[in-house]
Amino acid sequence: MSRKRIAVFGAGAWGTALALAFAARHRVILWGRDATHVETLAATRQNARYLPDVPLPASLELTADFETAARGADLHLVVTPLAGLRDTAGKLNRLQPGTPLIWACKGLEAGTGRLPHEIIREELGPDAPCGVLTGPSFAAEVARGMPTAVTLAASDLDFAQEWVRNLHQPHLRIYANTDVVGAEIGGAIKNVLAIAAGVSDGMGFGLNARAALITRGLAEIARLATAVGGRADTLMGLAGMGDLILTCTGDLSRNRRVGLALAQGKTLADILAELGHVAEGVSTARAVASLAARHGVEMPLCAAVDTLLHDNRLGPREVVEQLLSREPRQE
Repeated sequence: MSRKRIAVFGAGAWGTALALAFAARHRVILWGRDATHVETLAATRQNARYLPDVPLPASLELTADFETAARGADLHLVVTPLAGLRDTAGKLNRLQPGTPLIWACKGLEAGTGRLPHEIIREELGPDAPCGVLTGPSFAAEVARGMPTAVTLAASDLDFAQEWVRNLHQPHLRIYANTDVVGAEIGGAIKNVLAIAAGVSDGMGFGLNARAALITRGLAEIARLATAVGGRADTLMGLAGMGDLILTCTGDLSRNRRVGLALAQGKTLADILAELGHVAEGVSTARAVASLAARHGVEMPLCAAVDTLLHDNRLGPREVVEQLLSREPRQE
């Protein structure tokens, strides 16, 4: 395996964690949009804002200059929030077209409801060499070299296998997959369901309720994924079940923390202000409800989260009571 030059776009927790993981074997440059933040990273050799107490190796390059990061890279790895994917991909295509691109952001685009691969297709064209990196992975654990397994999905199996060979390592195991749609749907909706799990736990409903929520939530994910062209078996793997379990149960989950705070009666505005990070499930809930309606897919748990987040007339208890009053049916 040859040593690659990898440009990572996004100096938040996940971008920094992936830059750290790949810097051990490759030349990595990490780009951040906030020049002051990047200067602090360079001076202190740590990302105290997002990953405190994790040192940045001297080999990891840092820059706030987009063109410096993009030029000459063998791989563009976009780890911005989903809201920044379109702009970032478009700029990269203008600067260095044809460069392999992998994105590691999850959700559906606000306003359009586009999945990430649809955004990439619009910005880079239908034949661009690209794929999505997704799966159960808290940034803090990846940054500390703790064992993690994720999926690299691309419609082109050769592309997926090539970059799995380049990026796979003992503590960050990467598995190739060709179901981009299923992988993206799993990565998007698990954030919505993590909010539901946080509400359930915050209201003291117990472990039985959490297990039921995860299981029925996985069924909702699979229904929507197959309706929009994904494969059900993908949702039984890392990009589906694995990511869902982690995000619904792990205390490092930002979306789960949103649910816990909602159960305490806090307003969404206050919760997001306190969080200090992007919780993709908040914006994704509305987009998922719209996508499910367009395809005639019933998703009561995701619909309940959307109602709780965006209908100020109902609180957590009223939303839960509506769910529990649904008629029984065959599993």
